[in-house]
Amino acid sequence: MRKLLAPFIFCIHTSLQISNLAFWGVLIILLGVVKLLLPSAWVHRRLLAVMHTFLHCFSGISVLLIRGFNSIDIQFNVDGKLSPAGWYLLIANHLSYLDIILLIEFTRGRIPPPKFFLKQELIWLPFVGLGAWALDMPFMKRYSRRFIAKHPEKKGQDIATTKRFCEKFKTQPTTVINFVEGTRFTKNKHKAKKSPYRRLLPPKAGGIAFTLATMGDLFSHLLDVSLLYPDNEQHPMMAMLSGQMTRIIVDVNVLPVPEETQGDYYMDDKFKGRFQTWLNGLWLEKDTRITQLLESSLCK
Repeated sequence: MRKLLAPFIFCIHTSLQISNLAFWGVLIILLGVVKLLLPSAWVHRRLLAVMHTFLHCFSGISVLLIRGFNSIDIQFNVDGKLSPAGWYLLIANHLSYLDIILLIEFTRGRIPPPKFFLKQELIWLPFVGLGAWALDMPFMKRYSRRFIAKHPEKKGQDIATTKRFCEKFKTQPTTVINFVEGTRFTKNKHKAKKSPYRRLLPPKAGGIAFTLATMGDLFSHLLDVSLLYPDNEQHPMMAMLSGQMTRIIVDVNVLPVPEETQGDYYMDDKFKGRFQTWLNGLWLEKDTRITQLLESSLCK
């Protein structure tokens, strides 16, 4: 029956999700403009607190809509203790735009509000781009190796952006979120990149290395988050909007921040090698964990 109604569910659900995004997005953008016009640190802190509340209202209503239109089981599995008063570096795999909603909702009441590292192209996405700007989220511009070879002056600009925003994040408890793969996972990308992992793309070390170098002393823990859609791996967002999503797993492993992850990634070749070895090892463990979770969920 749900499959027959899927087109109607898609139209209604999508309209409600967009309306929810637009409503809270406009409120956040308006406060962002006020924040821009009133250059006072005290005002900025108060406005950001309200804007973070709006952000969590958006995610909370969005998840309620997901539950209402899907016969779904959403699991938040946390291995370790969390606190809203800490600083966290959260690294996650990336499968769908739905990941962002789930991670925002995960932070609500558990850890400080999230700050995503976003692709610069998303600044033009209605409500999302300007809303993220208002919330002081960094936009990263990625350059290909070919482009860098022709324009060497552009090298390191994304790292400079990381440094500038990390300085902002030092003033109050923050959750810095980084999709370490740099893009959403697809089978075509997995094949093109010749990934050594079964269910992940190779991790990009530069951004996370610089974040740790800038804020490593502040981070309470590293959060290794695995996002899974066991029955809808191909097109999670479409399945969710059409009422076909059945299970979501958000698996969180709370880890200490290793001392060996802080150093000069771009000037110290030995440290760079150690850091890449550490991150690749973490990614291998993550790949194994995701495989085990999917296999156990298929047995249910």
